[in-house]
Amino acid sequence: MIKVLRLTDMGKSDRGWLKSIFHFSFSEYYNPDKIEFGVLRVVNDDIVQPENGFETHPHKDMEIISYVVSGELTHGDSMGNKKVVTRGQVQYMSAGKGIYHSEHNYGKDPLRFIQIWIKPDAKNHDPDYGDYRFEWEDRKNKWLHMVSGKKGEAQIKVNQDANIYSLELDEGKEVDFPVEKGRQGYLVQIEGTSVINGLTLKERNAMEIVEEEISIKAEKTSHILLIEMKKSD
Repeated sequence: MIKVLRLTDMGKSDRGWLKSIFHFSFSEYYNPDKIEFGVLRVVNDDIVQPENGFETHPHKDMEIISYVVSGELTHGDSMGNKKVVTRGQVQYMSAGKGIYHSEHNYGKDPLRFIQIWIKPDAKNHDPDYGDYRFEWEDRKNKWLHMVSGKKGEAQIKVNQDANIYSLELDEGKEVDFPVEKGRQGYLVQIEGTSVINGLTLKERNAMEIVEEEISIKAEKTSHILLIEMKKSD
């Protein structure tokens, strides 16, 4: 099963300093048909203006992954971490029993990042933080496995049977991805235009995939994120 989600299907918010696209119900956007997709609870596409950000706030029992599209993302938390990541790099936080953190854009240019929340496999894990500075070339015309479950092989490991991949596919190039039986995937067309199993995805479109192999061809150089997980009951 494949389902395309257009930008018109998503929630939007403009607070001046922050412009957001909500793939699922979040903040002031509520859609009873768009609460979650398997263990995937949040996909927000945020643009934060310079010298602005999210002040210190709490989280609990959620695996939170931030993927930077452009600009600089500065993270600070109650465990004493303060790190900066840029395009194609990832920050991860397991909120577990509870943690406070902040996210800011202290750079000169707007920050665009994809914020992903994944429900954990159990409550009250010990809080954890990590980041990884992936090389851009590692996703050039091939899938870069960035995040996996604890038993997986990715550099960043979360408390859930889920994987996150990124890809930059040059115009005219093709690549496949098998979403196996008992699995499902959520694909975000971050930049560019691609055709997936005959369906066109433009920038900021998304796709739900359940137990089906996909074939992607880039019409325009395509920057893609894919979240793969166990199929929901």
